[in-house]
Amino acid sequence: MRILVAGATGAMGRELLPRLAEAGHEVFAMVRGESAKAAASRLGAVPVVADALDRAQVEAAVREAAPEVIIDQLTAIGHIDTRKFERSFAATDRLRTEGTDNLLAAARAAGGVRRFIAQSNGAFTYARTGGPVKDEQDPLDPAPVAPMASMIAAIGHLEKAVLGAAWTEGIVLRYGAFYGPGTSMAPGSEQLEMIRRRKFPVVGDGGGVWSFIHIADAAEATVAAVENGGRGVYNIVDDDPAPVAEWLPELAAKLGAKKPMRVPRFVGRLAAGTAGVVLMTELRGASNTKAKRELAWQPTHPTWRQGLTPNP
Repeated sequence: MRILVAGATGAMGRELLPRLAEAGHEVFAMVRGESAKAAASRLGAVPVVADALDRAQVEAAVREAAPEVIIDQLTAIGHIDTRKFERSFAATDRLRTEGTDNLLAAARAAGGVRRFIAQSNGAFTYARTGGPVKDEQDPLDPAPVAPMASMIAAIGHLEKAVLGAAWTEGIVLRYGAFYGPGTSMAPGSEQLEMIRRRKFPVVGDGGGVWSFIHIADAAEATVAAVENGGRGVYNIVDDDPAPVAEWLPELAAKLGAKKPMRVPRFVGRLAAGTAGVVLMTELRGASNTKAKRELAWQPTHPTWRQGLTPNP
């Protein structure tokens, strides 16, 4: 199939483009500038240049690629400062709203796009009530704390737009927290160094449940969605959701560090902001049962306990 990947040269794109090409697909990569064209070519894709926030450029790129499938991986997530959570996600929020709208409009105008697959978030967005692990039928957080509201609203906009596009088969992939090459939890990353230096404490009871996914497994699941997916939402996470109080000390031990310090919620709020406290104490994990059943996909790294290591 002819496939256009938007957001093609980030951590996900570097894993996804070669896999699509190896699977026999004709892959096009929508990149923002000339400097990214060579990178896309090395990854096995034909580059087309467009700014995702410029509708005319996006329409031209889609016409040039004439894809049967569009994969929307548009993000601009760099360092996340939980004290400035809204600011950290502002550029990505815009890509998930305006950028996704531009891609959908261009796809509809061009015709021939049978499937539209979009990156969503299953790590930080589920309602913070009920059981510790959520499936795709569970709602996004209807009452997020203020710093997280715009991020969750952008996710909601993206999902509604993609799933509501009756002219194509809309698929939403709610990825867990990425780790592995090129991610914020890559070996040697700032985040792992903070854990190594005991600068990443357990806040409160550490009851926030995280769902992880290795970036390579996320890419494999995306290829599976291209080939086997149907309209709807899929959680792309590993088999082992775990509370912070469990995964953080275990990861610290892998890094050769002492046990993380424990601090009360009010201290955590001062150091990491309201969003940081939510991530540490109230988060809900996600189940991958549907994705494994319907996409014929199994994570190669079924648990962060083996996959999330200090070495490449």
